[in-house]
Amino acid sequence: MHVSKDAVEVKLAIPGVVIRQHENFGDVHGYGRISAEYFSLAAGVDTAPLFVGLAGDLCQCPHWGYVLRGRITTTDGSGTQETISANDLFYWSPGHNVAVEADAEIIMFSPQHEHTMVIEHLIDKVAGVAG
Repeated sequence: MHVSKDAVEVKLAIPGVVIRQHENFGDVHGYGRISAEYFSLAAGVDTAPLFVGLAGDLCQCPHWGYVLRGRITTTDGSGTQETISANDLFYWSPGHNVAVEADAEIIMFSPQHEHTMVIEHLIDKVAGVAG
């Protein structure tokens, strides 16, 4: 799911202040601590080979975030694709891969335990340790 900035409902607009809120954007119940993450991703990055060895060969961690710049397409386990770009809020459910179409910078909030396991897998994969 993604929502462009202009689609987020304005709750308050007064001189010098605009407050937008998109309710029910996700639920972190049951995940415990979350981490805040800043990713810089180059065009052409495709996580599919990096996620091999994870359940379903997909990232199984949910993410909530915001695109500062760039364009990214996610693909879920059923093959459904969604593209996000600058100024979009997004939610990626567990079970996705990521392909970067244009250099991107994103801010994400993720369940810390689950995403740390994915990041450690990526580190091992890049080092040639993971299968």
